[in-house]
Amino acid sequence: MTVRQDQLKNGFRIVSEHMPGLQSAAIGIWVTAGGRHERIEQNGIAHFLEHMAFKGTERRSALQIAEAIEDVGGYINAYTSREVTAYYARVLKDDVALAMDVIGDIVLNPVFDPREIEVERGVILQEIGQSYDTPDDVIFDWLQEQSYHDQPLGRTILGPTERVSAFSREDLSGFVAEHYGPEQMILSAAGAVDHDALMKMAEEMFGHLQPRKGLVPDTARFTGGEARQEKELEQAHFALALESPGYRDDAIYTAQIYSTALGGGMSSRLFQEVRETRGLCYTIFAQTGAYADTGTTTIYAGTSADQVAELATITIDEMKRAAEDMSAEEVARARAQMKAGMLMGLESPSNRAERLARLVQIWDRVPSLEDTVAKIDAVSTSDVRAFAEKMAIQAPAALALYGPVSAAPTLAQLQERRAA
Repeated sequence: MTVRQDQLKNGFRIVSEHMPGLQSAAIGIWVTAGGRHERIEQNGIAHFLEHMAFKGTERRSALQIAEAIEDVGGYINAYTSREVTAYYARVLKDDVALAMDVIGDIVLNPVFDPREIEVERGVILQEIGQSYDTPDDVIFDWLQEQSYHDQPLGRTILGPTERVSAFSREDLSGFVAEHYGPEQMILSAAGAVDHDALMKMAEEMFGHLQPRKGLVPDTARFTGGEARQEKELEQAHFALALESPGYRDDAIYTAQIYSTALGGGMSSRLFQEVRETRGLCYTIFAQTGAYADTGTTTIYAGTSADQVAELATITIDEMKRAAEDMSAEEVARARAQMKAGMLMGLESPSNRAERLARLVQIWDRVPSLEDTVAKIDAVSTSDVRAFAEKMAIQAPAALALYGPVSAAPTLAQLQERRAA
């Protein structure tokens, strides 16, 4: 398998990887325009725009967009994150050109029909309402807001109802004009693809776009803070975030190994101590996520009202203990989990296309898998222990609690336990 990468004169980038033996391909456009690129009055518009892309173009109706891909047995979808919006499809190899044409059409030629805007506005408002009824969604939005208070990175991707209710056709067109330039777009494909053919299609479809620099988002600042809401639910939801490295920092590999060993699987410390030994919860995990300039290590658990205080204090104790006695065996197991998860995931052309796009966005190149594995293998037990000490004692923290949480400790009380 060989990665090839090119760039049009206007800055539009193309990256692909041919995977021998596959009869299908994944292809998509990744745009560096997500939640953190919105001004406060635009909060939620990147996600709204993603929805509207499927509601009709100058050449196709909403139904024709869906039928074009599904008539050949493929699927098409999109998502919005805090740093990117992606439009992608999975098709058989003979239909790559069709998928490219449809994706290019919805990205370049949305008509933003006023009637369709009102229909989709209702759909998104229902999506927001559904998220309010989902404790897992609510608590992570609160945690993000407390971690990056009063910053684009801390706002919800869906946006508040009052903003979504007011977006106009001009607002959507304006966001496209600001952020959908060729230098902000990456065509990524993997599977049964021909790079030269992709280059030709990209030139025909995107080569006419005029270069324009996108707006650079403000540098993120992890602020920390606490959000809690008492509500009559079956479970008390507990989420703790700690400032961690961004994805351009090699320390991200240490952070990911640490969170895997702490709470990344059934053999992890938190799972074994909190669930298996003490029976305090059904779900508990730790994970590390990263952005361009910051990151967070998050611990989440759901438990009963009378056990949330114990769960919270034990979590802090386990974090402190990891700094003292994290073993070489635990680190080796976490490294193996990371490598296996990455390599098994890359057997999917969709995952591989996603990885290619994200790496080009981060580095403007695709580091080899061997380089990535070498960086994972280079993380030592002493590295993980040192990082664990930072997480347990020094790292700025944010806390979110939702449900019957009156007995849960405050962030200040958890900070005191961290420092003890």
